Order: sequence, then C-alpha cells, then structure tokens
Amino acid sequence: MSKNRGKILVVDDNAGIRSALGLLLPMHFGQVEIIPSPGELISRIGTFRPDAVLLDMNFHRDINTGNEGLYWLSEIKSRFPDVQVVLFTAYADIALAVEGMKRGAADFIVKPWNNEKLIKVLDDACGRKTGTAGNARKTGMKDTEGTMFWGSSPAMDEIRKTVGKIASTDASVLITGENGTGKDVLAREIHRLSGRNGMPMTSVDLGAVPETLFESELFGHAKGAFTDAKSDFAGKFEQAHGGTLFLDEIGNIPLHLQSKLLRVLQNRTVTRVGDTRSIPIDIRLICATNMDLPQMVSEGKFREDLYYRINTVHINLPPLRERKDEILPLSEMFMKKYADQYNRKVSAISEEALNSLISYPWKGNIRELQNCLEKAVIMSEGETLAQKDIMSAGAASEWKDIPESHSSGQTSGISGGSSEDTLEMIEEKAIRSAMKKYNGNLSLVAKTLDISRPTLYNKLRKYNI
Repeated sequence: MSKNRGKILVVDDNAGIRSALGLLLPMHFGQVEIIPSPGELISRIGTFRPDAVLLDMNFHRDINTGNEGLYWLSEIKSRFPDVQVVLFTAYADIALAVEGMKRGAADFIVKPWNNEKLIKVLDDACGRKTGTAGNARKTGMKDTEGTMFWGSSPAMDEIRKTVGKIASTDASVLITGENGTGKDVLAREIHRLSGRNGMPMTSVDLGAVPETLFESELFGHAKGAFTDAKSDFAGKFEQAHGGTLFLDEIGNIPLHLQSKLLRVLQNRTVTRVGDTRSIPIDIRLICATNMDLPQMVSEGKFREDLYYRINTVHINLPPLRERKDEILPLSEMFMKKYADQYNRKVSAISEEALNSLISYPWKGNIRELQNCLEKAVIMSEGETLAQKDIMSAGAASEWKDIPESHSSGQTSGISGGSSEDTLEMIEEKAIRSAMKKYNGNLSLVAKTLDISRPTLYNKLRKYNI
C-alpha cells in the first residue's frame, strides 16, 4: 500500500497500544501524532488539524452518556465537523460504537485490531474529509500558502502548545524571529484558532507605511482632512474591528509615532485625522518583528511602555537551521506544490540534492527554501530533482561539500559570509554588496534583499552605509 499523505491523531491511554501504533501508522500516513489523554484533544486538533482521529472509547472516568468516547466524539464533530473520527473499541463496546456512528463517527475498529483493516479504515476516513482538505489529499499535500507547518522539533512543539493555550484568549502576542521564519503565517494560525476567526484579520506592514501617512493608514481620516482626502476613510484599526490586527515590522515605527499607537492601544478608541470623534475599537493585537526590541528599549529607540503593551505573550520562531528535521518534509511539500502549479512531472528529490538541502544554512529560512524549490521545479528536466537543479535555483554558494567553482548564484543577496560571521555581519555585507552592485539604486537593492524600502532605510542608518 502506498503511503497516504493524510494526518492522523491517535488518542489512547494504553501505553502498549500507543507504542504499537507509533511504529505502524507513520509507515502509511504523512503525519501522525499520538496522545494519551483526551484532555488536550480539542487544542491538539486545532493546532495539528488532522484528517482523521482514532479515538479510544474508554478512559478513566465516565461521562453522562456512560462512555467518554461518545462525549469527545460529540465535542470533535461540533467544533471540527470536517475532521473524521474512527472509534477504537473493545468487543464489549460494539453497541456503543454503533451509537457513535449514528452520532457522526466515520467507522470503528475493534481491539485487538487487524493492521490491514486499520490502515484501510483510516485511509478511507481521510478520503471522506470534505472541502479543501479533500482536494489537498488528491494532490498529496495541503496548500502551503498561509498554512502553518509545525514540524516535529522540540522548539516548534513548545510553540504549538503555547498557541493552543493562548489562541482562544484576547492576549496581545509578539512574534519575533528572523526574516522568512513564518511570523505572518503563525499570526494567521493564531487568528484562525481564535474566537474571532469569523471576522477579518487585517495586516499592516509598518515598514512600508510612510511616516506622513502613518496616522491616516492606521487611524483613518475624515473627508477634507488633507488635499487628497476626497471621502471618509476607515483606518486599519476600524477595519479590524471584531477581528485581529496584525502589525508586522513593528520595530520600524519611528519613536515620535509610537506614542500615538500606544494611546490607541490603551484607550481602545481611534480618532480619525481631521475629526474629533472617538471611535471604539475591539481588536486582538498581534505584532511581529525581526528586531531586538529589548535592546532598542535600552537604547531609547523603542518605548518601554509600548513594548510591554504588545508583549503579553512572546513567541520566538527559531530559524530553519535549528530545525533541520523539517527541511526534508518542507522540501517535499514545496516540490509537490510547484510541480502541480507548473504542470511538471517532478515527483522525487535525489539523495544528493537532499543532502545539499540539509547542509545549506538557509539564512532566508523557509521563504528562501520555498523560493529555491520553486525555481528548481521550474528548471528541472526529469521526474527527480537532481543536485544541479537545486544549484541552478541559486542556492549553491554556501552548501557544504560543493566546490566553490560550481556555485551558480546567491540567495536573497545574503551569501558569502564565513561560518564565524554573526547574522548582523552577514546582513551588513549583503547590503553593502547589493548597494555596490546596483550603484545605490535603493529600489533594486530592496527588491534583491526582499525587504521594503523603509526597512532598507533603517538598515542603511544602522550600518552607517
């Protein structure tokens, strides 16, 4: 039986059963998670998003129905109706299992189980999942655009647990991490898991907002407030009312404008430019930055009171080089995505190419990896991505064990640093190199480095370029 890319969540309090399924299921399904208690079941479904749940019928305590499995089945189907549930039961519980199917379970498996039947039932359950997940199964993956990939590293597992705890609250969240680590994707995941997911998530790249338009963009303006104000305009805070406001690159806000943002966050009201009315706003705030805000606070570049206002919960996304075990599944996911998008017959990655992907430092993180795989798929000529395909995508210059003469380019303009260089040293070298290459053309430099012009201005000042 070929491996199904479906995602399975197992809930069983028997350690022996968990151990056996931990060996069996990963051989047949793309991702498998196993937990011993239903206490964390709902939050784990919210973060893991399984296609099917294999749910034990009996745990240590009884619910009103006489069986805890029926209770948790009802909870799953009421909150996640598209997730398929397969009940895991002993012979004596078959009557309850049949009752469970009447309540929405996809099927049931009797212990002790037959491996072949178990795999088939779970495979069929994954196939029943409707909507986008059903379509995703046909292509062997979920849409990676905007989809949170959790991986299996301890650091990401801790972040997932944190998200499960805080997503349903209105606590302000500060997400930090290097460029390309997926801060915006994590912000969308928190919004999706919150009680505000039926309302919009409004995003603002503060690094791209000119100082002169800061108040108008965020707080809105009244008709006639300035020359081009032809009509009333609701700013981002009003647009996010009832939902989530995501302020990306918050470290780029000039100091003299930070007090205006702080006032709105404290009062939970906005006043449009050119108006006197205070408009109440109800938002959940998520901010992100790749800057060291505590250091900026100590240097007087970021208000301490604003820092604490946005930092109720702090989540730091580790760089991809610290999550090596995620490189291969991400690479396969991106390969499948772009093979389908560009109608290429690529279906595998060679061992040499995989070794190179793991060795590369990925200073642009997941974004750089995604760009590399997209280009490699486009340039490929066979069904297997070879090392030369990856190299032709422009990511060869720092790979280990590849002769420098074979390098064919740089990625994101951030290559050529030694292994002892700090990230700031590498960043400064990349900016200076790009400035020299494009004769100071800031638009081309910003585009090459994949950053906004305001962000580039700040970095030019930072490195005295």
